[in-house]
Amino acid sequence: MAPSVIQLQDVHKRYRIYRQRYQSVKEILVHRRLGEWEDHWALRGVSLDVQPGTTLGLIGPNGAGKSTTLKIMARILTPDRGNVRVTRRVSGLLELGAGFQLEYTGRENIYLNASLLGLTRKEIDDRYDSIVDFSELGAAIQDPLRTYSSGMYMRLAFSIAVHVDPEVLLVDEILAVGDQSFQQKCLDRINAFQAAGGTIVIVSHSLSSIQSMCTKVAWIENGQVQEFGPAMTVVNAYLDRVRQMDQTREASNQAHDGRDLPAVQLGEVHTLNRDGNRVRALETGDPLILEIPFCVNRRLGRPVFGIALFRNDGIHLYGTNTRLDRVPVPTLTQDGMIRLHFHAMPLLAGTYRLTVGVFDESDESIPVDYHDKRYSFSVISSSGEQGLVRFDHDWQLETDISKRHVS
Repeated sequence: MAPSVIQLQDVHKRYRIYRQRYQSVKEILVHRRLGEWEDHWALRGVSLDVQPGTTLGLIGPNGAGKSTTLKIMARILTPDRGNVRVTRRVSGLLELGAGFQLEYTGRENIYLNASLLGLTRKEIDDRYDSIVDFSELGAAIQDPLRTYSSGMYMRLAFSIAVHVDPEVLLVDEILAVGDQSFQQKCLDRINAFQAAGGTIVIVSHSLSSIQSMCTKVAWIENGQVQEFGPAMTVVNAYLDRVRQMDQTREASNQAHDGRDLPAVQLGEVHTLNRDGNRVRALETGDPLILEIPFCVNRRLGRPVFGIALFRNDGIHLYGTNTRLDRVPVPTLTQDGMIRLHFHAMPLLAGTYRLTVGVFDESDESIPVDYHDKRYSFSVISSSGEQGLVRFDHDWQLETDISKRHVS
């Protein structure tokens, strides 16, 4: 195994949060401290090895310690305990525009910011035109930064950061820069860096992006690494945890509200393969069976069962129900099971979320019971095709077109 590009060993990081700061020298001398505070440990014993050429994703809820981990890798922050070893040139797309001066022109800020990121004057001269072209600022590069919109500001900052030619790129939720076209250009630049063998550590709440871009993922929560390994494995474990917490919260809310049990109560939905075995992953094109158990607490005269399929980022992919499909469901008076059979799933590699509900046909706006994005499954594919779904297709090659008549 090659030497680590970045290595964190038992790293702890503390933030001191003051409830009260003493204002006078007398107060400080009397109390023998600067104020009243609480210590918040953002990281507690984080250990990570980042190998050359790896794209590592950091996932977890807000406040978990992901951005703090990235800032320690970038040496913006120093740990209170533990060791950090960085062996390559690092560029951080973290706090874009750190060090910018609002009264300076865009051109002056290029030279200032790029020098802070480690470039010499000659290196900046050589890359200046490319930085301006990439930022798409044109003549505005000669204007003071205080006249820039937030989008122009972020474009310039991103453009400088990606022209430092780092060996390691640290990225923290910065792809909200500019319009859709510029965002895609930023992604293309990151993808090119990745394809050239660069090492990337990225923080994002978009699990679909993490899963498509990353070779390894670390799930960080409560300042600790909960799981580290292949992207799909760790993302699925994290989604399972989120789902369990949602179920617990929902059950607690129902108990707290004192609500009556629904007329029909959905059980745990399972995903099955063609052999009827429970699975959490399937290949592109495989059949999928959804097994939806239900418990009848009170008679329901006109039941409608429905499902909705979502991508990890919440994009709605598909939805149907028994009424749309003209499947008659009789009055429910006893517990049972309903199954939905997809004959071939055309989805490409990724993780997907499933919503299941049961409704009364007389008022489908209010569900009788509803499990919102509670279930997840993964699709794996070795084809290398890109996108969301696979379309059946074939290619035809003609090499002798000299006999074709052109009208």
